[in-house]
Amino acid sequence: MWSNMTSFVKRHPLPTFIALAYLFSWWPALLYLFRPMPVAVASFGPFLAALVVLSLTSGKTGVKDLLRQMIRWRVGWPWYLVALGLPALLAGIAVVLNVLLGAPAPSSAQLAAWPSILPTFLLVLLVPGLGGAWEEPGWRGYATNQLERGHSKLWALAPLWLIIVVWHLPLFLTGDIERADVFNMIGGVIIYNWLYHQSGRSVLLVMIIHAANNAVSGEYFSPMFTGAYSAQMAWLRTLMWGIAALIVLVAYWRWWTESTSETVVDTGNLAEAPASQTSPPVPH
Repeated sequence: MWSNMTSFVKRHPLPTFIALAYLFSWWPALLYLFRPMPVAVASFGPFLAALVVLSLTSGKTGVKDLLRQMIRWRVGWPWYLVALGLPALLAGIAVVLNVLLGAPAPSSAQLAAWPSILPTFLLVLLVPGLGGAWEEPGWRGYATNQLERGHSKLWALAPLWLIIVVWHLPLFLTGDIERADVFNMIGGVIIYNWLYHQSGRSVLLVMIIHAANNAVSGEYFSPMFTGAYSAQMAWLRTLMWGIAALIVLVAYWRWWTESTSETVVDTGNLAEAPASQTSPPVPH
């Protein structure tokens, strides 16, 4: 029976990963039906799913490869600047636009709460289950590489976006995230995939940008508004991420549309790009 299961997973690694990612993530939603809980999904589910599939298809080699990507910190400093600064920049612009469109300006007390960003960021980044950073070993470290096998990086974006949107379904049903986030995730998939590849396939950098976005936007800027202005803020934030994603798509268009030509190893991941580059490559 075990050999049959392993054989099935080897034949269908990506569908198995998707099913396990949902299974390992959605169990709090079942408990939520009987008693409200702080979270309706376990955000580390995709990471656990990737570990299970890699252990069955690639053994220790695949698992070690994923873990190495999660601690790959030796990348160029510009990519840390992108990971830490872009979420704050886009959310800050959205706040300004929201106020210009009629929302009440944040109070001095709200603005003075910025020191809370750092502990929130560290908790989301370091503690599995708090925020979305621990989704990324599954989405970027496993699913992205599987989807790009034999396809362009552009082609892989749409199915990855759909997988991630469905994964967030319990959060939509509980009202923990806005409807605008369906479209916000388009920009997120583009920016996160771009950062993942350009940083030498560093899952760590994508975990950092995800944690920074949760801390800066979700816990600091967005709570400054309520009611209709909160929804308006969500759409403006989506607009900002969409513009940033469009810039990345256009500036790197040839890179996005090139078919994957790197050697595929047993883990299902593509051969690693150099992680030592210290500055962004010139876009085509």
